[in-house]
Amino acid sequence: MATILLISGPNLNLLGEREPEIYGRTTLEDLVEVASATARAHGHEIEHFQSNHEGAIVEAIHSARGRCPAIVINPGAFTHYAYAITDALASHDGVKVELHISNPSARESWRHTSVVAAVVTGTIAGFGAHGYRLAIEAVVAKLGEGS
Repeated sequence: MATILLISGPNLNLLGEREPEIYGRTTLEDLVEVASATARAHGHEIEHFQSNHEGAIVEAIHSARGRCPAIVINPGAFTHYAYAITDALASHDGVKVELHISNPSARESWRHTSVVAAVVTGTIAGFGAHGYRLAIEAVVAKLGEGS
């Protein structure tokens, strides 16, 4: 059994209330349960961490080194400028999946660049709540390959 670290960035604690026309009515707790159920079905577990603070997310990534073979991260707005998160992810040797509920490339131009994309295994975006299941299934597949 592997522990997969699921990181939720800024404002994701407001899911279900914030911009439902973009993010829907699903709460963060609902999404964590989707990820957890998917992981359990494959014999793994989810450890979830949410923060609105970049440094706390960096610390969570550091804490996963040597402990969690995979990280799934929805960095929220940090996607576009948080080089400290990018550097922290680069220091993690496991599978890393960037995850977005909406499709940043189909939104405002400032959302079109991801600074974390260069250091992750892959990105899943635009599938809403289904993206959480897809991200965990991608991690399970990569772990099965030996990364």
